[in-house]
Amino acid sequence: MNMDIQIKEDLNQTLVVLEGEIDAYTAPKVKEKVAPLLEDFSGELVFDLSSVNYMDSTGLGMFVGFFKTVKANNGVFRLVGLSDRLKRLFDITGLAGIMEIK
Repeated sequence: MNMDIQIKEDLNQTLVVLEGEIDAYTAPKVKEKVAPLLEDFSGELVFDLSSVNYMDSTGLGMFVGFFKTVKANNGVFRLVGLSDRLKRLFDITGLAGIMEIK
């Protein structure tokens, strides 16, 4: 499984564009790239998932971890570009009620 990860850092916002599938094989690659950015991060972290066509529970757990880290530092966490299938996954798990999803 391949995962393309692009990170664009602006003054107070970090945009992470993911492309591919998020599963047990690719989630560690995303964590490896994103986790170092979150040390003392208090800005806005946005994940663009418009090109993610599949995600399993590993991906959900990864986003919960990122969400907790960003919120612990009073930052903003947002997911954008979710397909109906991914949005439904966040709805079913109740995460859509606590995370900002557009």
